[in-house]
Amino acid sequence: MQKPCSFDNQSDFNVKNMNAFERALNAEGLTVSTIHGKGRGLVAAKDFLPGDVIICQEPYASSPSKSSTGSSCDGCFSTTNLRKCSGCRIAWYCGSACQKSEWKLHQLECKALSSLTEDKRKMLTPTIRLMIRLVLRRKLQNDRDMSDLDEKQIVLYAQMSNLVKVVLPSLEVDLREITQNFSKLSCNAHTICDDELRPLGTGLYPVVSIINHSCIPNSVLVFEGQIALVRAVEPIHKGDEVVISYIDTAATTETRQNSLNHYFFKCSCPRCTKNKAFTCQVCGHSRDEYDINRIANEVEKLSAKAASSLATGNLSEACLLYKKLEQLEVNLFHPHSVKLLGTRETLLKVFLELNDWRDALTCCQLTIPVYQRLYQSPHPLLGLQYYTCGKLEWLLEQTEDALKSFTKAVEILRITHGTSTPFMKELFSKLDEARAEHCYKLSAKDD
Repeated sequence: MQKPCSFDNQSDFNVKNMNAFERALNAEGLTVSTIHGKGRGLVAAKDFLPGDVIICQEPYASSPSKSSTGSSCDGCFSTTNLRKCSGCRIAWYCGSACQKSEWKLHQLECKALSSLTEDKRKMLTPTIRLMIRLVLRRKLQNDRDMSDLDEKQIVLYAQMSNLVKVVLPSLEVDLREITQNFSKLSCNAHTICDDELRPLGTGLYPVVSIINHSCIPNSVLVFEGQIALVRAVEPIHKGDEVVISYIDTAATTETRQNSLNHYFFKCSCPRCTKNKAFTCQVCGHSRDEYDINRIANEVEKLSAKAASSLATGNLSEACLLYKKLEQLEVNLFHPHSVKLLGTRETLLKVFLELNDWRDALTCCQLTIPVYQRLYQSPHPLLGLQYYTCGKLEWLLEQTEDALKSFTKAVEILRITHGTSTPFMKELFSKLDEARAEHCYKLSAKDD
């Protein structure tokens, strides 16, 4: 894996450090510029090709999520071979290497956490721990305007700040500063995901946070362990702004804009400005508001009933209801409707849970054309969907189709994920196995 860039994660990126920061960026072929209507942004100072690593950075501070399967390592977020820190009994590590790499920070955190009562320990959410680590990291940067926050957010952040002060009583903690930092955290923290884009934790990446959003990104953010990698997914020329998507772009313009309210800006990328609320983003076909409301009313009841069955674990009933919902939406919506896509994605998960490989494959194949339309550049979600298709085709002994799907998955994921991770090595192995099996079947036919 590429060595993380030599950005000074210990600095506050203030005026004193800005020259060194800009020199480090320039060495990587990047520069920070003022972008009209956006503020600062990251701009390419050289050409990048699809698959090129633009940024490779370790987190300034990070914290694992609370996993549904239990705890995870503070160092690498692994969920296997875990042992608790013998001091605080809160942090977990998968081995001595991760414990040693975290010790400089954790020795300060450990003292604070060890003194907490059982009631206070239950209040330690991943976000609180991340803020504690951020405060401690700054001990061993600028301000957002608090007027941008509504009253409920300010109260919430203030309450969380008080808990940080309780955990760190020996430090002089400025509650207003911590409240402001929670505001910044909500906008600038990144969800750390595994190779299949499942969330593992949260991290602060100072350089990555400079990158602006677009619903038509030219780059993608992925992770290898806790290291963030921003890879180009299309040619980026010198002078182009580097942009990623902060949200899932497989949604209507209205939904995307609502999702971005969290970041206190309104996206004005071409995809958001050229489409109206009830205009298809693919073919331009428009429907009036009355028609849309009629459709929404028809599917609302069935959708709620299906979701309820799924939530209670009644998979068989949920499967039947989502099939009916899919048929209703097929008659009402455009084939590339994101609502129809959402129903099929849910159906795919249900079929997989029921080990119904054939229906799961049919459903997965129907989502591919929509993914191709929604994710215009090579995108990890499209690559992962091809990978899922390939695995299902392999299970159903559709060797030739599996070979095609694995090949397409590799073409995309080698750009977004690189080629050296265990995940990619497993994909290459499946591709080789499918290729060998296909060749064997062809030679057997000839004989």
